[in-house]
Amino acid sequence: MVRNAWNGIVHGRTAALLGVIALGGSLAGCSGSDKPAKAAPPGTPGAAPSSASPPPTTHPFTGGRSGLKNPVLAVKIENTRNAMPQSGVSAADIVYIEQVEGGETRLMAVYSSKLPRRVGPVRSARISDMHILPQFGRPAFAFSGVQPKMKKYIRKSPVYDISQDNGGSSYVRWGPKPIPYNLYADPKDLLKQAPKATGPRDIGFRFGPAPAGGRPMKSFTARWPAVRMGFTWSAKQKRWLASYNGSPDVAREGGRLGGQTVVIQYAKTGRSQFRDVLGAYTPLIKTTGTGRALVLRDGKAYDAKWSRPSEEKGTTFTTADGKPMTFAPGQVWVALVNDGKPYMP
Repeated sequence: MVRNAWNGIVHGRTAALLGVIALGGSLAGCSGSDKPAKAAPPGTPGAAPSSASPPPTTHPFTGGRSGLKNPVLAVKIENTRNAMPQSGVSAADIVYIEQVEGGETRLMAVYSSKLPRRVGPVRSARISDMHILPQFGRPAFAFSGVQPKMKKYIRKSPVYDISQDNGGSSYVRWGPKPIPYNLYADPKDLLKQAPKATGPRDIGFRFGPAPAGGRPMKSFTARWPAVRMGFTWSAKQKRWLASYNGSPDVAREGGRLGGQTVVIQYAKTGRSQFRDVLGAYTPLIKTTGTGRALVLRDGKAYDAKWSRPSEEKGTTFTTADGKPMTFAPGQVWVALVNDGKPYMP
C-alpha cells in the first residue's frame, strides 16, 4: 500500500504497471549493448571520481557553485496534458525529454545542486533511461515500475533502484487526478534510501561565455509524432520558456518551465522488439556515438556536434569549428529528437 502523507488517505498501489520497458535485440536505434552498462571501478576512464579526487569548483550539471557534493537523483516524470502542471521540474539541474510509445514523451529530471519538496507525477522507466544514466556514475533512480522482464536489468544496472516498489512511504498518492497521474515523491526521503548514490561528475557539459557566432532565434519547436514542445527566449528572464502543444508549460510551483540552455540533440530512434499493453512498440534512442545538435542560449542558436564514446562517459558538444560549445549557467534541457522525421514505430 502507498501511504498518503498529504491528505491522510491510503490508496492501493497501481493495479497495473503502465508502459512496457523494451530491450531491443540487434535492432537499429539501440544505444550500445542491450544489457545495461555496469559501473566502472574508481580510477578507470569514465568512472566516478574517487574520494581522493579534488572536488569541482563549479557544479558539472549547472555551472553553479551550490550542491557540489550532493548525490545525484534521477526521476521519471509524466509529460502529458493529464499530468500537468508537474511538480519539481523547475528545480532540476537537467531535464531530458524522451520519446515513448504512441509518439508521446516522458521526462527524466536529474537533481543534485538542489532538491524540490515534491516531484511528480512519477511514472515508469524506459529502456532509453538505462542507456543515459551510466554517465552519472551510480545515481539514485526513482520511477513507478517497469515491465517484469525488465527488473533483472534494473538490478544489474549502475543505479540505486528507489522505485515505488522499494521506496515505501517516500511515494504518496496526492491531488484530485486519477491513477496513474497522482503519484508523487519526496526527493529527500528517496535519497535516504540510497545513501551511497554517487555525487556529481563530469558528464561533458561546459559552461561559460557564449562562443562566437550563432544566429538570433526567438523560438524553436521540437517535434515528436504526438507532441510539440516549444522554447521561446525571454530576455527579461534570461531563459527559454517552455510550451506544450502550443500552450504555456507551467510549473505547479508557479511560473513557466524552461531552462537557460536548451539542447536539441538529434539521435537515431528505432523500435525495440517489445510492445506496451496497447501493442505499441517502445522506442529505443541511440545516445552513444556522434550526431548533430542545436544549442539554444542567450537568444541565439548554435549548430553543434555531440559525441559520446560509451555509456559510461558523458556527452560533449562542440561548435561547427570544433571548439567546446559552452552552455549558459543554469538549468539545461536536452530534447532527444529523432535524427530525421519524427519517428513513429
